[in-house]
Amino acid sequence: MRDIAAAADLSPANLYNYFRGKHEILFFCQDVSLDRMINALEKARPSRARAADKLRLVIVSHIRCVLDEVEGSAAHLLTGALPPRLQRALVMKRDRYEDGVRQLIAAGIRTGEFVACDPALSARAILGALNWSARWFSPEGSLTAAEIAEGFADYLIRGLLTKPQASRRSGELTKLQHAMRVPVAPGTKSGTASA
Repeated sequence: MRDIAAAADLSPANLYNYFRGKHEILFFCQDVSLDRMINALEKARPSRARAADKLRLVIVSHIRCVLDEVEGSAAHLLTGALPPRLQRALVMKRDRYEDGVRQLIAAGIRTGEFVACDPALSARAILGALNWSARWFSPEGSLTAAEIAEGFADYLIRGLLTKPQASRRSGELTKLQHAMRVPVAPGTKSGTASA
């Protein structure tokens, strides 16, 4: 709690004015990050962009949230430490987000943009890779969070495409990025990766 208070520039006693304990802080961090990820998903889904472009935006938003935007968002790796009541609320949100990613993949399969595959398995592989980045990311590394996000999007989407050369971003993607306020160019002020 002292480390958290110091990072928030509060005294430990002041921190308890906002949270009753570690569990509430852990819940808050994960809840805020899931809200941001779901918001990005909901903005991407109705767009006219290709499925690959929509998925790219979700992947980039996910990585940026976990590595750059929400302190403690990597706490999702520790949700098993939460009381069942708080854990259930997060699992429901997480499942909603995962289902949305599956739907993006299934839509790409239906249009022939993505290879025939199991959307659930593909979504879990993608989300597993994205979530694990919080374990190895280092602000002192050689890549920014934006560069990691774009690299992950390139690698993960290329594996789904029926025509891998089609992984170049379309004009619709740029419009969607602008609407979502997702940085287009890597190298924005952010942490970097150790890899």
